[in-house]
Amino acid sequence: MNLILTKKVNGISTNPEVTAFIDSMSQPWQIVISNELRQMIHQSIPDAAERIQYKKPHFLKNGKYAAVISPSKDALSFMIFNTAELELPTGVVFEGPSERKWIKIREGQAPDYAMLSNLLIQASSSL
Repeated sequence: MNLILTKKVNGISTNPEVTAFIDSMSQPWQIVISNELRQMIHQSIPDAAERIQYKKPHFLKNGKYAAVISPSKDALSFMIFNTAELELPTGVVFEGPSERKWIKIREGQAPDYAMLSNLLIQASSSL
């Protein structure tokens, strides 16, 4: 089990490995969106822990996966776990099996942080 080292930044417990991972992304737009997603996760789940696992940032609540940020060459995926009981918004393309869903964000797209936060709060409420 990985030790989760954290430090407080603006009242949020952050992991320096996650910070380094985000800062090392090759696309500047991915860095900006990842930092905004990270802040949204911590606002939605105030006690979220974060760590690098499977070579990407994972966010946990009570030791259980809540969200993952995963960069690729031309996109950034944001995954929410524990989604089987969620009613997903129409008109938004989510991929994945019923227990976890992700959305792909591409350069120039503005994520709907309020919608993602609402889904994350609902999905993590039983963790």
